[in-house]
Amino acid sequence: MMNQNIVDKTRRQFFSDCGVGLGKIALGSLMAQSAMADGIYPLPASPKVKRVIYIFMAGAPSQLELFDYKQKLVELEGKPIPPSVIKGQRYAFIQPDAAVLGPRFKFSKQGESGIEISDVLPHLAKVVDDITLVRSVHTDQFNHSPAQLFLNTGSPIPGRPAIGAWLSYGIGSESKDLPAFVVLKSGGNLSGGASMWSAGFLPSSHQGVPFRSQGDPILHVSNPAGFDQKAQRDSLDLIESLNQKRLQAVGDPEIQTRINAYEMAWRMQSAAPELMDFSKETKETLDLYGLGGKKENEFSKNCLLARRLAERGVRFIQVYHAGWDHHSNVEGGVKGQAAKTDQASAALIQDLKQRGLLDDTLVVWGGEFGRTPMVEASAALGRTNGRDHHPQAYSMWFAGGGVKKGAVVGKTDELGFSVVEDGVHVHDVQTTILHLLGINHERLTFTYQGRPYRLTDVHGHLVEKMLS
Repeated sequence: MMNQNIVDKTRRQFFSDCGVGLGKIALGSLMAQSAMADGIYPLPASPKVKRVIYIFMAGAPSQLELFDYKQKLVELEGKPIPPSVIKGQRYAFIQPDAAVLGPRFKFSKQGESGIEISDVLPHLAKVVDDITLVRSVHTDQFNHSPAQLFLNTGSPIPGRPAIGAWLSYGIGSESKDLPAFVVLKSGGNLSGGASMWSAGFLPSSHQGVPFRSQGDPILHVSNPAGFDQKAQRDSLDLIESLNQKRLQAVGDPEIQTRINAYEMAWRMQSAAPELMDFSKETKETLDLYGLGGKKENEFSKNCLLARRLAERGVRFIQVYHAGWDHHSNVEGGVKGQAAKTDQASAALIQDLKQRGLLDDTLVVWGGEFGRTPMVEASAALGRTNGRDHHPQAYSMWFAGGGVKKGAVVGKTDELGFSVVEDGVHVHDVQTTILHLLGINHERLTFTYQGRPYRLTDVHGHLVEKMLS
């Protein structure tokens, strides 16, 4: 007898993989009730946003150099941080009585909103009235790998589904020719690795698909010489017939995943090359992103590619950029990374806005934790004027549908050490992202090994002060 759970999962898998998305199917009340019984939360008729572009700055950008200016650090620079502040804290690379390090850059109020940001972000300054800056994010994790996993999957331990996988599972994609969840990378290695875009215990069809920013977006998407489309189609049809027979015999939902993967790959062979062709983009657009000249970089290409993916109905576009881990020379490190990322990050907002896409797209920018107000210096490690990991408080920004424009949420103390107003936990960030897509974070669940799981586990509150 075929296990009913297998039947349910196979049906659920069909709904999420067919490219239609359960939200469009769920107009009938009976289907909606069936979906809820399976743990899928249907997409309402009018969610605030339809897609997410998440710019993840891996390595932890220093909020004190970018978004959260503290005059008190200037006044105390070179002096030990007050014992009352650091009491009970332990750090990996600095002593509890390490000296205070002031912000390395000037800050200025920008836009009509007057949001104060660093002068190393001149391009973000142009769109600051379109963002909500949250200065009170905090996390439970202290080291890079678990902290990156925590933000991406809701757990510091590998094996849980990424947020993009949850969305693929829950509401599918608007595109029939591209995956629901696409991953773009630049800047080097990521501490959290491929687990950050894993499907975890969800059917593997929901995992993120890494795209390359040049050449074939996916390796081997083009046919080898001498292998035409008819031969490939005949091969796929034969493979599908064999897989269907096996599926009917054993009922393994991963076989259906394999069938869907073959068909998606077939459709992507025509969609992906067009996606990567920037030749029809105007010179103004290329210049906006900083492309077309000697300063062209992979992050800029990925941001433009993210907009093109958004136009084509991809649900969740994860843009990773590594290189923000500045244990030494935080001034030079932040300046260098800002030069690589500021223009394209701001261009993405401008480009989406002028195309009418920003109203139903959510753009998220941030890293896995913040940096200490104390200096990191070690002759043994060759480090000077750096900052250590700081999970207690850091900054992220958000832009797009359902998010306030030109707003600041949260506040840290005068040293930037602790949150003192409107704290936003990592699970609160995840809750709010799901909410803007019309999803109740407590209802999007999947039962694995007898336990119902969700992205936010047993935590998470909506950050209402971010919402328009």
